[in-house]
Amino acid sequence: MATVDTFIPDIIQTTFFSGYTIFNTVVYTLVLLIFILAIIKMFKKLEIDPLSIFFSIVPFIFLGCSIRALVDNGVYPKTVFLITPGLYILVGLLTILSFLFSVFLFNKRGIDYRYTLFYIGLLFLLPNIILFSNLNFTAIFYIFITWIFVSLIFIIISLLVLYIVNYNRYSNFYLVLEKIINYKINFSIVLAHLFDASTTFVALEYFNYSEQHVLPNALNQLFDTYITIFPMKIIVIVAVLYIIDRYFEDTTVKNLLKLTVFVLGLAPGLRNILTLAIATI
Repeated sequence: MATVDTFIPDIIQTTFFSGYTIFNTVVYTLVLLIFILAIIKMFKKLEIDPLSIFFSIVPFIFLGCSIRALVDNGVYPKTVFLITPGLYILVGLLTILSFLFSVFLFNKRGIDYRYTLFYIGLLFLLPNIILFSNLNFTAIFYIFITWIFVSLIFIIISLLVLYIVNYNRYSNFYLVLEKIINYKINFSIVLAHLFDASTTFVALEYFNYSEQHVLPNALNQLFDTYITIFPMKIIVIVAVLYIIDRYFEDTTVKNLLKLTVFVLGLAPGLRNILTLAIATI
């Protein structure tokens, strides 16, 4: 029986569904930007703050990551719609449709769309949760210990820097760190990316996994250790948050960008920890 993959040309499968390259990374970025622009228009039309669903979409993030983890471990078939980027396009569309349905109920019945969206995602997620009956808690422990340790270091260094530069409270550097430490959304975004970095580091250093992304591989070859992923993550995410807060005045645009950055950190981290917890049993 022919599968969906059969009808997709080999050149497309080879270029976009066989690992990360500089070319397809650029293409994915452009597609993501177009997708974000469309979502911005949707939120503006609905007059809803994107950050209002910051935590409501977490079950959908878990959904995409759990499906990918189950595919990686042979529980689900490996098709282009169940691996990156097809899977995340599919889950993204499911999230948008669920969100629109939740808003419809809110307008018609007054039911809080945030809770409706959360429970819809949880309903979709339940079948996958059942399949995660056996887990390697040693791998999970390593990841959470690493994440907590690195997060504490980040917090301590940030607080020390804030104290040291306190004499110039209006410097850009002070304002950036202050917004990250004192603003829970920014802080949650940084923690999400440190979680992703922790899962990657543990998988690569202790469980013989290989890195697919271009930049972390380049840094590893340069310094001969994947510990470089932590400063890389912090520098990039802090810079991104600074640019968003400094140069985007439109609230909808600013908050949707932050929501996107949060998803881009939490999603791969969850996928890594779930894959590792199953594969290393």
